[in-house]
This record gives sequence, C-alpha cells and structure tokens, in this order.
Amino acid sequence: MGSNLQMKILAKETAIYGVSSIVGKFLNWMLVPLYTYVLQQQSDYGIVTNLYAWTALLLVVLTYGMETGFFRFANKEGENAQTVYTTSLITLFTTSMLFALACVIWQAPLAGALGYPNHSEFVALLGVTVAIDAFASIPFAYLRYKKRPLQFAALKLLFVFLNIALNLFFLVLCPKIQDWGIISSWYNPDYGVGYVFVANILATAIQTAFLFPAVIEGFKGSKGSKSIFSWRVLKQMLRYSLPLLVLGVCGIMNQTLDRILFPFFYNGADAQAQLGIYGACFKVAMVMMMFTQAFRYAYEPFVFAKHKDKESVAAYADAMKYYIIFSYMILLGMIFYLDLLKFIIAPSYWEGLKVVPVVLWTYIFQGVYFNLSFWYKLTDKTQWGAYFSILGVVITFALQAIFVPRIGYMASAASSTVCYLVIMLLSYFVGRKHLEIPYDLRRIGIYTLLVVALLAGYYALAHFLPINEWMKMGIGTILLIIYCVLFYRLDGRTLIKKK
Repeated sequence: MGSNLQMKILAKETAIYGVSSIVGKFLNWMLVPLYTYVLQQQSDYGIVTNLYAWTALLLVVLTYGMETGFFRFANKEGENAQTVYTTSLITLFTTSMLFALACVIWQAPLAGALGYPNHSEFVALLGVTVAIDAFASIPFAYLRYKKRPLQFAALKLLFVFLNIALNLFFLVLCPKIQDWGIISSWYNPDYGVGYVFVANILATAIQTAFLFPAVIEGFKGSKGSKSIFSWRVLKQMLRYSLPLLVLGVCGIMNQTLDRILFPFFYNGADAQAQLGIYGACFKVAMVMMMFTQAFRYAYEPFVFAKHKDKESVAAYADAMKYYIIFSYMILLGMIFYLDLLKFIIAPSYWEGLKVVPVVLWTYIFQGVYFNLSFWYKLTDKTQWGAYFSILGVVITFALQAIFVPRIGYMASAASSTVCYLVIMLLSYFVGRKHLEIPYDLRRIGIYTLLVVALLAGYYALAHFLPINEWMKMGIGTILLIIYCVLFYRLDGRTLIKKK
C-alpha cells in the first residue's frame, strides 16, 4: 500500500474519531460559559479545575499503560488477540474497583489532604468516576483495534450529551423548579459546584453500560483460546507497559501540575479565583488538543498495525509533516480570531486570555513529541519515554516553583511549553540512533518560519496601527488565507492527488 493511500486512510479515520473528539470536546467546551456564568464565584470554577486535574492524573495511574500494551500485544505475532483483550479487561476491572472502594472508605482524610474537608463526597464521586473510566479504556481500545470508529464516536458523544444535559438539569433547570414536590425532596440549591461531579458520574456510568456488548464479545471470542486470562501475557504486558506508566504519569503531570500545584505556589489570597481564571482561559485553547487527540486515536493503531510494512517509515514521516501543517493552521486561526473566541467565557475571566497562545504552542510541541515517541514504543525501549517524562516533570515543577509566586498563572502556562520543547528535541535526537525515520525537516522548517513570520506581522500591525477588533480579524483572515494557499501549492495537491 502506497504512502499516499495510507495517509488517506489515516486521514479518514482521524476525521471519524474527530467527530467524537472535536465535536464532543467542543460541546463540553460550551459548559465553560455555563460554569463561569452560573457558578457563584470564580473560586468555584477553580475547584472544578483543580479536581479535574487530579482525575486526569489518576486516570493515567489506573490504566498504567495497558491501553498501549493492548495494541502492542494484540498485534504481536504469536499472541492471541482475544486472550490479550480479556486479560487486560480482568486486570483493569480488579484494580479499578479496588481504587473506587478505597476512595469511598477513606474519602474524609483524602478530602482533607486536598483542601476540601467540608466536601468529602467530592472525593468519593470522582474516585468512582475515574475508576469506571479506567476500566472503560480497554473496551474503547478494543473498538479502535477492531476498526469501529463509528461505534467509538457514538459512545463518546453519548457521554458528552448526557453530561451536558445533566449539567443543564442540575445547574439551570432545578433552581427554577426546586419547589416542585419531587425536586424539593432531594435538590439542595446550596450544593452548587457539587452537581458538576454528580452529573459526571451519572454520565460515565451510563456510557460504560453501553460498552458491555464489547466486553461480552471479548469473552465470547476467547472460548476457542486456551484461557481468558493469561499470567504470561499479563507479565509481558506489564513489563512493556509499566515504563509507559511512568511516562504517562509524568506526561500528565506535565499537563496538570500547573492546576494541581497552583494553590500551593501562588502567594495571593485569591489562589482559587486565579486558578478559575486560568482554567477557563486554558479551555479556550482546547481546539488544538481536540485535533491532537483525534489524530492520536487513529495514529496509534495505525502505527502498530503498519510497522512491518516496507513503506511504514515513509508513512510516519508524512504523518508528522501533515500533523504539523494542520496544527499550525489551527494555531493561526485561534490567535487571529481570539477576539471572537473570547466570548466562550464570561468577561470577568478575560484577563487571562494572554495564556492562550502559549498553551497552543504547548499542544503543538506535545503532539510532535507524541509522534516522535513511537521510535521507543516500536523498538520496545519504552524506558526512554520514562526518562524524557521524568525530565519534563523536573523542568515543569522547577519553573512553576520559581516563577508562579512571581508572575502567577503565566508561569504555569510557560513551564509546560518549555518542558515539551525540551523533551521533544531530546526525543528526536536520541530516536535517530534507534529508528531512522526520514522526517522532511526542510519542509517542516519552511512552515515553521512561515508561521513565525505571519504571527510577527499580525502582532506588529495590531500593535502599531489604530485598528479595532474586527479589523484585526480581517488582517488575520488575509494572513490565514496566505498560509492555506502556500500549503496547497507546496503539499496540498500531493495529499489529495489520487494514487
């Protein structure tokens, strides 16, 4: 199969996964104005930002690299894919349920340690939610392995619609009908932000119930195998995946430490309010993360399935180039139309919009690093990923500890950017010695210089000319068109050209 055709297949699957990722994230994105307008204080959204940062970290811990391990061993010669699947299911179910039980039993001391002694139920709710999510990661991986992107997308969107509907019910509808008989018997108007977590656990539980057919299918498919659970397979998977756990934990810490540690490093009395502002503005930049996630869903099984193909390295190089091209396009669009996108959050949060361009660059470096990471995954040298991620945590922690007390959340945003830039470069130079991939550095360099030039021109015109917001967006539109035209002339025609 030629490289161009492979790119078309990858692009098609990325687009399908993007329905759940981009549309789903966009709809969840629309909860931000709900929270910023409905929750009583900025500090309430700070609580949401802080606790969801913790759940993101815990989800990585509870999956401990088994999702990637499943792809690796399900595609490995000599292994039975169904046994790998059911072994993963049983293992994740056991550890997830133990974690959920621990969170329920010790919710009070855990809540006190996190700074929420008056709401220990928040810890129980989020603990059970993240445990369910961890278990569900394997059935979702199975759908990707079986090339069922439409089913995957439908279930992801189901959660999104349920979560939005339940948030609207608890935060908007219930306050208006709280005196009704049935509603008044259980609804507490003072519970406020707590209903955000109630909505989440209900939506997660319902989504997971719809994954049961995929779970049952795995066990039915294993009837012809020697066993549904293999200690040998589990040991091999853990040996492969545990370094990925270190990588994943450190990686998610690089993404979430800013929101986890900010209340500890920030000297002001309004730490939760500042965190709420930062968290809301951080959400504005999530379009880039949506694209990266959609790409990842399609690219990970693509890489492991094609790594024995003679033309695979050319396909990896092309994928990197096109990822960067489209990431730059999103970057330009987000910055040029930021004066319009800012209305996604309440005006009281706009002071934090200066972090958006910084966060966008962070997501680009993170996506490139993800592309580069396959050299150590394919060569079974996952310890390198752990080394890079540990270094990233050290950089992130040090920069935040030094600069957050001085300049606040701008330091939180910049520390992640520096972190991913450093480990991205290290991964590239080290990876060249283990798996040579002919990345088109010349073309990537041309696009990078073009983007820098367009941004410099935009900021210069916006700063020195007396223009309003609409004129700024007009200038940005012209610059974005220039980028798209140059992309079409350089690579666009090749991408859409039929083999």
